[in-house]
Amino acid sequence: MSKRITLVKGACPHDCPDACALVTTVQDGVAVKVQGNPEHRHTGGVLCTKVSRYPERTYHPERLLHPLRRVGPKGSGKFERTSWDQALMDIAARLSQIAARDPQAIVPYSYAGTMGLVQGESIAARFFNRLGASFLDRTICSNAGGEALVHTLGGKVGMKVEYFAESRLILIWGSNSITSNLHFWRQAQEAKRNGARLVCIDPRRTETAEKCHDHVQLRPGTDAALALAIMHELVVNDLLDHDYIERYTLGWEALRERALRWTPERAAEVCGVPAAQIRALARDWGTTQPAAIRLNYGMQRVRGGGNAVRAIACLPALTGAWRHRAGGALLSSSGQFPVDKAALQRPDLLAGRQPRTINMVTIGDDLLRPASPAFGPRIEALVVYNSNPLAVAPESGKVVAGFAREDLFTVVLEHFQTDTADYADYILPATTQLEHWDIHFSYGHTDVTLNRPAIAPVGEARPNTQVFRELARRMGLTDPCFDDDDLALCRMAYGARVDFDELLQEGFAPLPLPEAPFAQGGFPTPSGKCEFFSERLARQGLDGLPDHLPNYEAAGTSPRYPLAMISPPARNFLNSSFVNVDSLQEIEREPLLEIHASDAAARGIASGAVVRVFNDRGQYHCKAQVSERARPGVVNGLGVWWRKLGLAGTNVNELTSQQLTDIGRGPVFYDCLVEVEPA
Repeated sequence: MSKRITLVKGACPHDCPDACALVTTVQDGVAVKVQGNPEHRHTGGVLCTKVSRYPERTYHPERLLHPLRRVGPKGSGKFERTSWDQALMDIAARLSQIAARDPQAIVPYSYAGTMGLVQGESIAARFFNRLGASFLDRTICSNAGGEALVHTLGGKVGMKVEYFAESRLILIWGSNSITSNLHFWRQAQEAKRNGARLVCIDPRRTETAEKCHDHVQLRPGTDAALALAIMHELVVNDLLDHDYIERYTLGWEALRERALRWTPERAAEVCGVPAAQIRALARDWGTTQPAAIRLNYGMQRVRGGGNAVRAIACLPALTGAWRHRAGGALLSSSGQFPVDKAALQRPDLLAGRQPRTINMVTIGDDLLRPASPAFGPRIEALVVYNSNPLAVAPESGKVVAGFAREDLFTVVLEHFQTDTADYADYILPATTQLEHWDIHFSYGHTDVTLNRPAIAPVGEARPNTQVFRELARRMGLTDPCFDDDDLALCRMAYGARVDFDELLQEGFAPLPLPEAPFAQGGFPTPSGKCEFFSERLARQGLDGLPDHLPNYEAAGTSPRYPLAMISPPARNFLNSSFVNVDSLQEIEREPLLEIHASDAAARGIASGAVVRVFNDRGQYHCKAQVSERARPGVVNGLGVWWRKLGLAGTNVNELTSQQLTDIGRGPVFYDCLVEVEPA
């Protein structure tokens, strides 16, 4: 009997800059293999370990296959099977009752469980806009750095990733590229083979740091001080491109004055690295062309994260690095994608209403707030999709307390019974990327990617879009926009700006962009220049120049909690996705805390021992690993494990705070002091 085999082109949906193009092998209706598309120049046929296991995740024995209704206490994880019709009817009735009183009492909670423009915020956004529900400020990952770029370069823009291969010097700043940006790392390796120097700037001695020529292992939250000291050295040694500065930048004299206060010795004291290393780094940056910086989001998850990104983003303009296609900087390319968000999300459905905004970082506090004139109505309903807030939101003890409210109505669209799903009133089974249409941008390259469904939905799973369409219908929302199907939404996302026939044929389509976008200025700022001084920030009452802002919880400021903690992702997880995939969990084995030998010895801690990591917000039990990956005074709590898979029912976010960044209202996950002791 012959087997029917087809190859289906798709796109990786996960929160990663690489936005890989996929090819799924389907045999008799079953996905048997997921590979990188070899025809896509950025993917090059190569996938990370995580996504190459996608069939294992799709057909996981614990995959949710039917709608479930809660029958036990909140958090007990006890549910019974129900029908789609009954679930949607009950949910629609409850949301209608709440909306009749005040639709702002309904809050959507979603993020980047899929980066897809269709299964993310299309029909879902239309639904909540039509209701007049509270807005969600989706800030939990990238807002500090993203807004910093807006106020410096004009948007989430930068050099094209493929030209890093031609760079002679690459600073990898706040990124473990081998883990979180694999395809950029291939470009960096090509540059290294061609004689380029690679420098990693990171508090942790990551896999990436080990393979670079130099590692600047600074304290968490001190990146702006390092950048300002580099500027100091560029000034005093006259390693500046005066012509580029004069023609294409704004605010140089004021920035120069500030930079001159930051000697390498002063920065060395703040950053905890040798002044000689700072001088050498500045000399390399000022004397090497083309030179490039690959930032990532780890370094902006502290109080001064926005200022740090602003300071670093100034460096290429000082030396004229932007003149070269292999020079400049890249944090995110997403601002270069001409997405028609208004067509997808339909803000006109608000009809002039201006609902309040809830910041997803402070959901723990906000769920526990009473109604007030300043806050508005108490949150009565949460609809969670593409996120797992009990695992990923900070200060998770409060998040759990909020979700445990018996008067809170919670609906969760999910693939698995996550920590958050345990607290739902209804769990609705969602499709995976192999089972629905979607279209994507990237924040690491400049190609649009299209995802075709490769298989029929497993069990009774439904796409997010279908769920919100049916809820709208049951709630009497008859607007024609709820009739748009997913393929129509894919076409709508870019309109005529991208050749959709090319997408259907190839699975990807490059954006027509210049090779060296800012060689002659032309930044998308109000001035058209790289804005060292931002008038827009000054009008908000903020410092118009970048500066170093010490952490809220700076190392050495608390006798009770002497250790700084950062919580970078475990290599084989992506936020809280993939944590329950058996083969990946076997590689990671258990939640780990990396601790330097000197800190471990002072506390009587040996590798493999269970430790209690704690501060005033909570405690977390995990295994200690005495490791040179941690610098003295800093511990690395690798995340993000589901709470219920932790050693004592918590994860690292039990310890992180709900404070916000200087710019962008983002989280400060890496601005956290703790103590560690044997459990």
